[in-house]
This record gives sequence, C-alpha cells and structure tokens, in this order.
Amino acid sequence: MPRHLFKRYAPDHDKIRQHKHLQVFGTLLHDPNLWHLNRRSVSGAVAVGLFWSVIPMPLQMLPAALLAILLRVNLPIAVALVWITNPLTFPPVLYCCYVVGTWILGKPELDQEFHLSVEWMRASIGQIWEPLYLGSLLVGILLSGLGYLGMRGFWRWHVIQRYRKRHTVKGQSLPSRN
Repeated sequence: MPRHLFKRYAPDHDKIRQHKHLQVFGTLLHDPNLWHLNRRSVSGAVAVGLFWSVIPMPLQMLPAALLAILLRVNLPIAVALVWITNPLTFPPVLYCCYVVGTWILGKPELDQEFHLSVEWMRASIGQIWEPLYLGSLLVGILLSGLGYLGMRGFWRWHVIQRYRKRHTVKGQSLPSRN
C-alpha cells in the first residue's frame, strides 16, 4: 500500500494527541496501533468511518474516533472517512437510507414534498425517524462490510503486484497461479 502517500497527508500524531476536542480520550491516543498503516488497521478504519458516515447525528467524528480507539484501528483514516457525507452529500444519503428503511418496514414514503430545512425536519421527524435510522443502520452495516472487504482485497492485490514487480527476472514475469 502506498504508505508514503498516507504519511505525507496524515497529520502529525502529536498534534492530534494534543487537539482540544480529542483530549477526552486522554492516554488512549498514545496506543501505536491507532497510527499504524497495515492491512488490518486500515481495513478496520475504513469500516468504522463508512459506518458512522451514514448515521444521521451531529458530531459523527466522535463516535468514529471512539470506535477506532476501542477496536485499535487507524484513527485518522476512520475520522476522515466520516466526511464522505458532508453538507452536499448528506441529503441524498439520508434520503437513500430513508427509502431503505421504508422498504424494510413495509411503510409507504411520506406524501409531502421534501425541503432541506430545519423547519421541515422538525415537522417531519416524528414520521420519518424510524425508517431513517433503521435504513441508516442497515446501509451503514452494508457499507462497512463492503469497505472492509474491499480494502483487504485491494491491499492484498497491491502487495502481490509489488511482489511480482520486485521478483521479475530480466524482463520475464513470474508465472501466474491461475
């Protein structure tokens, strides 16, 4: 895996440990596994970040950081992946989760027109919360599993490619295992 690329853009460990919002975690941030870039750590971080990115709640980075610390996976990657859902992508993601929830519960979708506003959310939250959160939970679990397996597979593929490149003998490639 291109560790040098991750290391180039990753923030300094000491700066993260001393960040005022992360002081809540205390000495837990001193665990070296939170900063390792290996297949297990990165795959787990992708799973954690993708799961929390679709859960509709404020400050998604905090539960992502807490779960990354508890599972001892790469903290910066887990927290960064939460930002897949941002103010531009969050409405379509929430709507998709809501549709999945209504499909699972067998409920019809709301007849009223959707408006991206605080007033509309306050008026509708009583009707949409159950399918929204159920759909978010299911989509989060699915994305998390796919992200985990996808990253493990990509990492393995990349290691095999690097191995083959290193062990090519005078322009002849190694026989494939197919």
